[in-house]
Amino acid sequence: MNISNYWAVLGAAVAYLIIGAVWYGPAFGKRWRKLQGLNDEAMRSMPLTAGQAMGIGFVTALVMAFVLAHFSVVWGVLTIGDALVLAFWIWLGFILVTQAGAWLWEGKPFALVVLNGAASLISLAVMSLILVLFQ
Repeated sequence: MNISNYWAVLGAAVAYLIIGAVWYGPAFGKRWRKLQGLNDEAMRSMPLTAGQAMGIGFVTALVMAFVLAHFSVVWGVLTIGDALVLAFWIWLGFILVTQAGAWLWEGKPFALVVLNGAASLISLAVMSLILVLFQ
């Protein structure tokens, strides 16, 4: 079984970045920084520039989209409903449980897990829809 549309994989990765930019920017950026305990000075002292972080983020989004496309092929996802179910189970079984570690082991607020978890679920759902609709 092979991925039939690599443009869809690229589109899913771009969608992931756009959702993240909106979610962690104008939509919930201030809330996210507060929950992370980051002020303006801490943001300026990050080890990567915004451009570097976006570049590496794009590579990670591309990997996620590619792997999600493989899951779609292996599981025979053909419909919008199937795409949303796939996104949900991947989110619940891999993403959310990993993000919960920030609360469990790093002492981050539970609200941060909810904020990040919601962004991940929306992102995975949109990515999965793109991959199925343009296969």
